[in-house]
Amino acid sequence: MPAADRPRPPLRAVTHDFRDARLVLVPPFAAGDRLDGFLQRHGGEPDRSRAEWQRLIGEEAVRLNGRPSKPSQRVASGDRVLIVDVARSLDLPPEEDVPFEVVFEDAAMIVIDKPAGVVVHPAPGNERGTLVNGLLARFPELRDEQGELRPGIVHRLDKDTSGLMVVGRTLAATADLQRQMQSRSTEKRYLLLVRGNIGEDEGLVDRPIGRDPRNRQRMAVRPEGRVAQTHFWVRERFGDWTLVEALLLTGRTHQLRVHFASIGHPVAGDTTYGRGASLPALRRQFVHSHVLRLRSPSDKREHRFVSELSADLADVVARLRRRSPTTR
Repeated sequence: MPAADRPRPPLRAVTHDFRDARLVLVPPFAAGDRLDGFLQRHGGEPDRSRAEWQRLIGEEAVRLNGRPSKPSQRVASGDRVLIVDVARSLDLPPEEDVPFEVVFEDAAMIVIDKPAGVVVHPAPGNERGTLVNGLLARFPELRDEQGELRPGIVHRLDKDTSGLMVVGRTLAATADLQRQMQSRSTEKRYLLLVRGNIGEDEGLVDRPIGRDPRNRQRMAVRPEGRVAQTHFWVRERFGDWTLVEALLLTGRTHQLRVHFASIGHPVAGDTTYGRGASLPALRRQFVHSHVLRLRSPSDKREHRFVSELSADLADVVARLRRRSPTTR
């Protein structure tokens, strides 16, 4: 058979597998593709959705030419895409002593109250003592035998943020809860102490958020960023500090901390975005997940949960009340 008439093999990217990573070389025919789309087609994991690739890129489990990137980045011929297989490199042992309180559970979901200091899910260099390790000890049915590092995790709280979270008990329940949050049919309210006296009693911060180009570990208000909206109400004023209640209308990384810093009122104790916003009695950022309202995928009934300020944050507020008159 003449060479021109022979069937051609399907076009594929060249991949190299290592113990805990996969290297994909971008071929000429894929030049110009978005990074997330390229990975969906050529990342070697056909069952992984584009949204999952976007999450991995955001968590820096994907490196483009050795550097963190973003899903919309266009790839070029010869680019090197490194995919860190953190699921294969970690064994996720159950750990009984991880602290958290179960507020509610049914056949579909678990609502927990997370203390500050607990990381939600494992990552290289931080494989033990996470909320996921603790969940696997109390709810072994959450384990994904394929090595998923986020079993049931619908949304996350920062390590130093306390309060309410929801965990799905099955894949279907997790997907249902994620859809609720994406459609904004849930309610997530937080209590924050911010520097300065906010003049208005109520406000809306509507500023897009994206990666800080000068520091990929930080987020920033960026014109080309994703839509981000925070509705807030003043709860108490203490002269040079204000206690606010904030309703997340979107769920961007570090949204509350970035938004309040952007309007000149950084969160107390925030060492990343709140330079100078410190208090002697505060040992972490003053952010608490206060209210969570959602519908259980099990019976479709709506539930509303409330978590009051943890003891360390309540003590800070009490000190401020004693120090200065409160103006509501």
